[in-house]
Amino acid sequence: MPLYEHVFLARQDVSNAQVEALTKEYTGVIEEGGGKVTKSEYWGLKSLAYKIKKSRKAHFSLLNIDAPHEAVAEMERRMGLSTEVIRFMTLKVDEHETEPSVMMRKGDRDDRRDGERGFGGRGGFRGGGGRGGFRGDREGSSGRSRPPRGEREGGDPAPSPAREGNVEPAAEPSAEPSKESEA
Repeated sequence: MPLYEHVFLARQDVSNAQVEALTKEYTGVIEEGGGKVTKSEYWGLKSLAYKIKKSRKAHFSLLNIDAPHEAVAEMERRMGLSTEVIRFMTLKVDEHETEPSVMMRKGDRDDRRDGERGFGGRGGFRGGGGRGGFRGDREGSSGRSRPPRGEREGGDPAPSPAREGNVEPAAEPSAEPSKESEA
């Protein structure tokens, strides 16, 4: 029988128990169709990159399926009718992974990386683990403030580009050679 990996996203307002019930329901659909679910993983409530059906977060769940196409098609049909499932995707694969999926290993990988390199904190850009936002210290780590935009280091105002309505006429080239070019 063909092998599939199936991921579905449930609305953020359903509970973990309801997501587990959905997983069992769809596992039953696969088994009725003559297949079996070899692995089931609940990845948790995660933020979405963009809104899907007015939701900013969703419960993620993975199913490794060994079933005929008709059973998978019936499961997808029922998921499309369900109001709790906001998105799903099924991929046909050559073989299933035996170890936990990448989503489940992520925490182990971060812990192992920090331990190997000897970092105590989270690391990241500029050594901070934050996600941006207002920091108040935008001058940099040296404590020096930057000069205002219109000034250079010597105190002279920087030349500003010509703007529409404020354009000076271009100087006409003179017929006499300049003293600088003779020297």
